[in-house]
Amino acid sequence: QLNMAKKKEAFLKEFKEGPLLFKPTYKFDLYSDVYDTSEKKRKPAWTDRILWKVRNSYEASKEGEFPEEENPISVSLTNYISHMSYGISDHKPVTGTFKLEMKPLVSDPLVTLNAEGEWSAEHDVLIRYSAVREFPSSAWDWIGLFQVNFRHVKDYVTYAWVEDDEIASNRDSKQVYMSGSEIPKMGGEFLLCYYSNNLQSIVGISEPFQV
Repeated sequence: QLNMAKKKEAFLKEFKEGPLLFKPTYKFDLYSDVYDTSEKKRKPAWTDRILWKVRNSYEASKEGEFPEEENPISVSLTNYISHMSYGISDHKPVTGTFKLEMKPLVSDPLVTLNAEGEWSAEHDVLIRYSAVREFPSSAWDWIGLFQVNFRHVKDYVTYAWVEDDEIASNRDSKQVYMSGSEIPKMGGEFLLCYYSNNLQSIVGISEPFQV
């Protein structure tokens, strides 16, 4: 029935599904792994399914404008199984595990930055950065200090404004200070990220370093 619908309905054609390597998940007697023993004796069926489709920003802006190979998002199914131990329904639940890869939209960073000198909470610390010539900088850009395992741009420990906290500048690079009172006293491994207000994203990440 699903395969027939995918041939007929255009919006379903782009959805993918992994191989059905598990037993039909419907219809079971409650609290058992025995198929329907009622008078209806319904035929077992793969009713519970997981389909997926990747819709990226290119597609959202204009359908068909970019070839498929430029898709910056890649999704692959790593596990597709049913769970026979659950019996509170006449269906068995199905789960899928996916691997998601985000390909970089640019091969080289727009901003290169690094921590200068020894970093500790005992004194103010210095950051040096440089940007490519065409980078659209803003007074609202900032550089954040993050733990190496951060997950979101709002996970910063502290930050410095690139203009307000600038202390030196030349043709090749600029230097920004960060208050020592904001540096974690317990130390650890950190990195710096440059956030662009115009691009609404992180455009440069330093190598990890010790505090």
